[in-house]
Amino acid sequence: MNQRIRNCAAAAGLLFTAMTASAANYTAMLTGPKEAPPNSSTGMGAAFVKFDAASHVLEVDVAFGGLLGTTTAAHIHCCTDTPNTGTAGIATETPTFGGFPLGVTSGAYSNTYNTSLAASWNPAFLSSHGGTTAGAESAFAAGLASGAAYLNIHSSLYPTGEIRGFLTGAAPPVPEPASFAMLGLGVPAMLLVARRRRKA
Repeated sequence: MNQRIRNCAAAAGLLFTAMTASAANYTAMLTGPKEAPPNSSTGMGAAFVKFDAASHVLEVDVAFGGLLGTTTAAHIHCCTDTPNTGTAGIATETPTFGGFPLGVTSGAYSNTYNTSLAASWNPAFLSSHGGTTAGAESAFAAGLASGAAYLNIHSSLYPTGEIRGFLTGAAPPVPEPASFAMLGLGVPAMLLVARRRRKA
């Protein structure tokens, strides 16, 4: 009986490892100079994205501050022709992430999406990838993995985007202390929450 329990535990452990291995984490530092075209916004933000196409889970965590305009929309764009440069259409839900704080210059956002639902995607992104959520998930995963997806925050002053950052699997560069302090406790709190969430 003990051997059977050990075998079941081992099988459960392998399944959990396989499920966890399919999830990928991405981060980005969002700034005005990273926009296309670049702008002189003093705003900045941090984004943490976890995507698991096997379990259809997309987690999005964002903290931002110091925007010159007030927020009008935020979403992930995918996929640019060249990694870490250019522009692309919106991949995630439109006109903005559901529940994203609008009309503000600073804030934080956290949400989890079921990517097997069409509502989690921009209809145009779905259509251009076979019209299915599976096609959208595949293209999105490839875009994230290749550095061809970015998170963009649009504002009243910069309708095409005030701050953005390409999502990467590597840790983003740490901003200068003076710039980082501009966000107050928002980004450090988001870093702590995201790190704890990723370890869980």
